[in-house]
Amino acid sequence: MKHSWEELDHIRGTLFGGQWPTIIEMFLISVNKFPNRPCFTSFGPDRFTLTYNEAERAMVRVSSYLQEKGVAPGDRVIINGKNSPNWAIAYLAVLHSGAIVVPLDNHMAPSHMERLCSFCKPSFIFGDKTVAEALDQNSPWYGALKGVATLLGVSPAFPSIDEVEAKEEHQKHSSNCEDIAAILFTSGTTGNEKGVMLTHANIVSDVYQACDGTFLSLDETDVLYALLPLHHSYCCTAVLLETLKFGAECVFGQEIAVSRMIADMTKGQVTIFMGIPMLYNKILAGMMKQVRKKGVLSYALIRSMMVINGLTKKYLKANIFRGTFNKLLLSKVGLNQNRILICGAGPLSPKVFKQYQQLGLDFIQGYGLTETSPILTLNPISHFKIRSVGMVFPLVEMKIVDKDANGIGEILVKGPNVTSGYWNDEANTKELFDEDGYLKTGDLGYLDKENYLYLKGRAKNLIITEGGKNVYPEEIEDMFQLYVQVDQILIRGYQQHKNSPSELIEAVIHPNFEYYANLGISEKEDLEGIIREVNQSLPGYKKISKLTMVQEPMEMTSTKKIKRNRVTV
Repeated sequence: MKHSWEELDHIRGTLFGGQWPTIIEMFLISVNKFPNRPCFTSFGPDRFTLTYNEAERAMVRVSSYLQEKGVAPGDRVIINGKNSPNWAIAYLAVLHSGAIVVPLDNHMAPSHMERLCSFCKPSFIFGDKTVAEALDQNSPWYGALKGVATLLGVSPAFPSIDEVEAKEEHQKHSSNCEDIAAILFTSGTTGNEKGVMLTHANIVSDVYQACDGTFLSLDETDVLYALLPLHHSYCCTAVLLETLKFGAECVFGQEIAVSRMIADMTKGQVTIFMGIPMLYNKILAGMMKQVRKKGVLSYALIRSMMVINGLTKKYLKANIFRGTFNKLLLSKVGLNQNRILICGAGPLSPKVFKQYQQLGLDFIQGYGLTETSPILTLNPISHFKIRSVGMVFPLVEMKIVDKDANGIGEILVKGPNVTSGYWNDEANTKELFDEDGYLKTGDLGYLDKENYLYLKGRAKNLIITEGGKNVYPEEIEDMFQLYVQVDQILIRGYQQHKNSPSELIEAVIHPNFEYYANLGISEKEDLEGIIREVNQSLPGYKKISKLTMVQEPMEMTSTKKIKRNRVTV
């Protein structure tokens, strides 16, 4: 089987010069192939679409403006806004000018942004109106800015990206694939927030590996949905950049709101949808709730059809009830045009995955880190292993070190998609790699004979019980995914006796108060019942012995992971 990147051999030296094309060169290859196909689309509520030709012209216009303003190759340019075609145009324009993209979380506090600006010293900022107007113009770094422009919203103080114009058109900066393309701020694998440096080669090699063989099979007719925040490498690589690689269409969603998401996917006829476990759980729970409303007989019939469809799909490759499910269920949530669902930012419960498969939908699940651009493994449709996070990418070397008796140890990796380190941070960069140059992920897992990875959890979250047994909290948390009564759950160890280092298992739960609103039952008693039910499936040393309820939601990241170090109850 030929690898996806072998196609580059025919155009290397003509359309690009390095081992890998830069992100801009990859985009321009698709512009040449599909100039009049739709590239970027949003609904607000009317449809707005840029073709590949139009997107290129917008990129050159904004890049020329940046260069005329004095933004130089290697300068940092911050992008801080909701997902939109303008976000993507800003991203491309920055790279076209030779500068470095620094995407930031649109929900971060102004004080947090101030701190990051002081650290990376940007020469230009693209931000939504609220972001731009919240900037502290008295900050020392602000005086060095070459300019600010808005992405969404019109501000009297700053020009919009839609209206910026240079006096003359400037050419693309002759970037090398080894130049830094982006600095992504993350808590990283070693603790405090750091700026991960990713080159064009890091990112583009990851894009090409993701579509190698049977991983992601796309073409120019596909429509991908950018719902998760684009400042996160997961959505940026797997949705935005995969779109540009194939000459496909990217529909932009601005917030994780189910009603808005369904409308966008229906209008856009989305074929590739990428989400996180929490989102897939909500969609499935909503569909099954509607089925139950139809009565016991209808529910039994549809569940039976799902079981039959799952079996025929798996063993006969026949999706016999997909058309029926499209009409009854999937069209209600915008998934009736869907070909592939992608899940990341955490493992999906096998029970949830199985039900989607029974509805006729194919899943790809993956694993990676911001430091690896980010994808390291994907679970191919043709050979999906339900409990694995996928097969290791072909150009990635992965090894497991410091294994326990079950073969579980820390995951270490090397490859073209692996960062060289953190921006202006020699100490943490040195700590990131072992003596052989392998990146230490901080995650625990094991590999099977076919090079599929099985993830157990973060090393720093490991719980060690009185008998010396290892408990991976993420595994227990996953068992609660189908319980609608649980809005959030955090599993952690606690010490029953202060003079003993051994730990017992505690569940910190934020209940779904909306679910309990009119039931007239005790949330605590009901949750204790759920814990007893889950405990029946767990060996003794993993059983939950303490429940702590919290009234306020626990703080989460942009990809809806609980910030464990912020939970103090």
